[in-house]
Amino acid sequence: VKLKNGLDADLRVVHKKSWGAALNYFTGSKDHNIALREIAIKKGMKLNEYGLFKGEKFIAGRTEEELYASLGLSYIEPELREMTGEIEASRENKLPKLVRYGDLLGDLQVQTNWTDGKNSIEEMAEAAIEVGLQYIAITDHTRSLAMTGGSDEKKLRAQMEKIDKLNTTYRNFRILKGAEVNIGKDGSLDINNETLAMLDVVGAAVHSHFNLSREEETRRVIRAMENPHVDIIFHLTGRIINRREAIILDIDEIIKAAKRTATILEIDAFPDRLDIKDEYIRRCVEAGIKMSIDSDAHAIAHFNVLEHGIAQARRGWAEKKDI
Repeated sequence: VKLKNGLDADLRVVHKKSWGAALNYFTGSKDHNIALREIAIKKGMKLNEYGLFKGEKFIAGRTEEELYASLGLSYIEPELREMTGEIEASRENKLPKLVRYGDLLGDLQVQTNWTDGKNSIEEMAEAAIEVGLQYIAITDHTRSLAMTGGSDEKKLRAQMEKIDKLNTTYRNFRILKGAEVNIGKDGSLDINNETLAMLDVVGAAVHSHFNLSREEETRRVIRAMENPHVDIIFHLTGRIINRREAIILDIDEIIKAAKRTATILEIDAFPDRLDIKDEYIRRCVEAGIKMSIDSDAHAIAHFNVLEHGIAQARRGWAEKKDI
């Protein structure tokens, strides 16, 4: 079939009783499917896209839950099916209770037309309310990103006053005062500590010098984390998928520093970024590092990308308590 957007797609129609088996088979991952088929063989059964069979007898396949139960496994969420220990965790009833798509109540990285965003603070707030959020942090860029019209201390303080006034107009919603502060080559920040102390949320991010050595990149990020006013590191590795490679960091040292400084690491939900990647999320979960899921919104439509950030968190085995 041809979709309205011009893409070609295969359409497969299956009998109702094969729905769960077909869904599992065609959505993968391939390695996970192979592992399930091997489990079925050891139990004297056969698994394919039509169902689970013992000889000619149909055993299961109407739902994925039925399929897993018949293989002696607890249900494995789709995002975990990557052969990274989910089969063993399922057998031992040790699968995580993944953060759910309806759990997220706020967004801690939102840009407005005070810098390089398309919409006003008020418009971003209204859009956030419309998608069910209870709070957002306005985190416009700071001065060393001149191409964005980044804020200096004076502009930031003016924005804080504007946000304080706006907050008096909302009953069940709050706008937090924040900034996306630029991390310099040496790890210094481009806004003074006195002004940073006035903000509710301070995010720091790398926007330049992407080709430093592993040691230099790691050192500059850790120095930023050590600033007592920095709450979150936004899009840690700076990658833009298919356009810019991630900076090379010693993730073990970053995680140690995050634990020592109680710094949050962001899961940037924007599809071009999805940064940090799922492997790093899993390591943060294991180390007890808190993460945030943010849209990096630059326009009112961008709040819709938050579900991609939740999906990324789920791929990294994150639970609600990790966010």
